[in-house]
Amino acid sequence: MLKGIPSILSPELLKVMMEMGHGDELVIGDGNFPGASHGRQCLRCDGHGAAELLEAILKLFPLDTYEAPVYLMAKVPGDPVETPIWDEYRRIIAPHTDAEMQEIERFAFYERAKKAYAVVMTGESALYANLILKKGVVKE
Repeated sequence: MLKGIPSILSPELLKVMMEMGHGDELVIGDGNFPGASHGRQCLRCDGHGAAELLEAILKLFPLDTYEAPVYLMAKVPGDPVETPIWDEYRRIIAPHTDAEMQEIERFAFYERAKKAYAVVMTGESALYANLILKKGVVKE
């Protein structure tokens, strides 16, 4: 155990976050995301929600300041599903960046996820709860 590190962050996830460099991307996938087939590395965080994991990650993970740092999987056109989790993401991300979250079409999101440094699979049941974080630099 270490002090100051959210206990939801596994040693494996901490290692991956430390290995990542500026511009590398981390996918947080909901329970329906095909992480094992779309990630170069797939880490399991079953039983945890995407929002609580995002909040813990951002305590340690700097977001990019040169490009948009957060990307959402866009809803399929015509899908009437509501996405209240996006408002939760905005609340969590707001203290870390002024940039707006960007939406990426579903299949473009999958292709981008395949190039990401890692995919973190959650037990999130909300639909369209997938997001990509682009790592920035530590300036402190």
